[in-house]
Amino acid sequence: MKKSIFKLLASLNKVILPRYSKKDITKLSKLEKVIVAYRYWTTLNALD
Repeated sequence: MKKSIFKLLASLNKVILPRYSKKDITKLSKLEKVIVAYRYWTTLNALD
């Protein structure tokens, strides 16, 4: 059940949240860094 919730969150993140893969991570604002960390956390838990 936990994995399916994270898969749903990961798919919603893919549609809703912006992507920062082309940008330099050191130049992102604090909010953008939080978004990157949240996307990483949900993707990591979806793959486990």
